[in-house]
Amino acid sequence: MYTIYVVFTCLPGQREAYVERLKREGILSAVRAEEGCLRYDFYFSEADSNELLLVEAWETKRHQEIHIEQPHMERMRALKGDYVKSTVLREYKVV
Repeated sequence: MYTIYVVFTCLPGQREAYVERLKREGILSAVRAEEGCLRYDFYFSEADSNELLLVEAWETKRHQEIHIEQPHMERMRALKGDYVKSTVLREYKVV
C-alpha cells in the first residue's frame, strides 16, 4: 500500500467551500472510483480553520502516479487557486 498526506492551507473562509466544490464537480467521486484507490478522505483541522488534510491510500505508488494524470485532477488543479494558498505533500512511511 502507498499512502500520502497533503496539507492544504486554504484562503480564509474557503476550506469547506473547496471540499464542497470538489464534491459538486464530481472530482471526489471520480478519484474514489479510480483503479487502485483505497482511500481519499479530507479532514478539517480543529486548531486551524484554514487547514485541510487529505489522506490518500493507493494499492501501489504507480496507481497514485496514474491518478495525478487524470482529467479530473487537471480540473482540480485549475480551480484550486480559488481556494488554496499553499500545499504540502508527504509520503507516509512506517518506521
